[in-house]
Amino acid sequence: MRYFLYAVLSLMLLGCSAAPFTPKKINGVSFVASGSPVDSTNIAPVVAVNANFAAIMPFGFIRDLDHPRIIHNTDRQWFGETRAGAKQYIQELAKSNIAVMIKPQLWVGRGQFTGEIMMQSENTWMKLEASYRDFILEYAKLAKEVQADILCIGTELELFTKYRPEYWNALIDEIRLIYNGKLTYAANWNEYRKTPFWDKLDYIGIDAYFPVSDNKTPSVEDCIVGWEKHKPEIVKFTNSHKKQVLFTEYGYRSVDFTGKQPWDYNRGSGLVNLDAQVNATEALFKTFWDEDWFAGGFVWKWFHSHDRVGGLQNNMFTPQNKPVEEVIKNYYKTY
Repeated sequence: MRYFLYAVLSLMLLGCSAAPFTPKKINGVSFVASGSPVDSTNIAPVVAVNANFAAIMPFGFIRDLDHPRIIHNTDRQWFGETRAGAKQYIQELAKSNIAVMIKPQLWVGRGQFTGEIMMQSENTWMKLEASYRDFILEYAKLAKEVQADILCIGTELELFTKYRPEYWNALIDEIRLIYNGKLTYAANWNEYRKTPFWDKLDYIGIDAYFPVSDNKTPSVEDCIVGWEKHKPEIVKFTNSHKKQVLFTEYGYRSVDFTGKQPWDYNRGSGLVNLDAQVNATEALFKTFWDEDWFAGGFVWKWFHSHDRVGGLQNNMFTPQNKPVEEVIKNYYKTY
């Protein structure tokens, strides 16, 4: 009898040890579009950082903030910015069991901020709405075709959503007729409380560039304290809507004062500061990844040619080939 019990206990322990780890969070990377197809060598670093999701970002282009025509899916774009490119990326990621969020984005001429897109007449508003409908429904159809887990219906379009809420409500209804997966919208960090249609979506999406520290090299503790200004508002908001929050983008540049204005992407500004990036990122994980109401997030940003990007002299957002990559890898493994 004693040996039988030992045998049963041993089998139970072996069964537990063999059970696969099931992540509790969306541990994502923002997979940047490139000019060429990808293969397993481009996906291997995504797997190595323990990511289970990737945001795929096809693009549409607008000439100016008051111009209503969106140009998209053309031969003049990079491969990864088109429908065919997005599909190829998704299929290659699927081979490594990486789920996807399709996140179509707009680029305004001269890099102007999409949140300030604003038409000057009812006629141009209607033209923009028709053009955006064509753009987003193209990727809703792709999301259905590839069985994407999440579709993000827009990114940082504050004035567009503010002044045309009826359009967005109708657009969401139309998207749902095509695609039955999860929907979100990527609101800027200071926009999400004003977005009018969260109750029609599945996640409250936030591009999480909240200011958390004015220090040159903020400590983890500095940034955790900085989050105390923002986290209670996020908690109150998610409770009121009874939906999880998803950081559709998060991340910090490896630069001095990285927590002061985390949205600043001016390539020429700031001295390299790898510690600042590490500390701010770790504070974000410590603040949110344990919370049940928090779904996870997508680090900004991840390039397909891993060996040729980032590095110790790079002061931009990518975590690749920097100390912060190990921080992300460890938290993604844990959660």
